[in-house]
Amino acid sequence: MHLSAEEKQQIFETYGQGKNDTGSPESQIALFSVRIKHLTEHLKQNHKDHATERALKMLVGQRRSLLDYLIRKDINRYRAIIAKKELGIRK
Repeated sequence: MHLSAEEKQQIFETYGQGKNDTGSPESQIALFSVRIKHLTEHLKQNHKDHATERALKMLVGQRRSLLDYLIRKDINRYRAIIAKKELGIRK
């Protein structure tokens, strides 16, 4: 899956602190969540695609690391990103 520049910019505007905020944990978590959702749908149809399964596990791990970072640094930002149901992140 390839996200266009406009789609990425929309994600960064929605979850980051501006359209050029690509480095904040919130915007990266949102971007990872969109990619995870796409890969999950792909694997539902192609369950033998082990390369995609590995990539999905790596993305989930990266997102988990960023969420753990937010817990350590600012619990309120973590709670705010978890509260956004469209990302599909659970505690």
